[in-house]
Amino acid sequence: MTAVAEGDREAMRRVAAASPPLNAMMRTTCVATQLEGGHATNALPQLAAANINCRLLPDDSVERVVAELTKLVADDQVKITVTVSEGASPASPLRPDITKAFNRITDSMWPGVITVPTMAVGGSDGRYLRVAGIPTYGIQGFFQDRDDVRAHGRDERMLVRSFYEGQTFLYEFVKALSQ
Repeated sequence: MTAVAEGDREAMRRVAAASPPLNAMMRTTCVATQLEGGHATNALPQLAAANINCRLLPDDSVERVVAELTKLVADDQVKITVTVSEGASPASPLRPDITKAFNRITDSMWPGVITVPTMAVGGSDGRYLRVAGIPTYGIQGFFQDRDDVRAHGRDERMLVRSFYEGQTFLYEFVKALSQ
């Protein structure tokens, strides 16, 4: 991970190949989330549409992503329209007081667990604070079953124990930063 953080492309390739979640954290991603087309099951559609949801890295641009999608589609009859563009959202710097508190509380609640700063593959309202110049961090103090991730699914859930541990972690973390 140190080599990845230092920009080592070969290390990035190895990590990306070994872990889909880490792969998504290291690059801009685009996924077709909704497809529409046709008016009947036995007829060719006259029109089709796809909603492509892109999650951009902090230093990427909507213009670059649209240009890349246009190049990949390579069809002048396909029109790409940006429906929502929230602009760039700079990354927040890692502050020593935050990482120290995070590590201290993690060590007390879960001895031996190593903490690693990562970029979330989802979005949050924190982007608006960062754009306004307010450093913002997504801190979570709960564990998930890596074989049962159901984020944004119809049956999204988490372990009950993780829910209560997360409440305790967040309380202790906010208390530590406010002193």
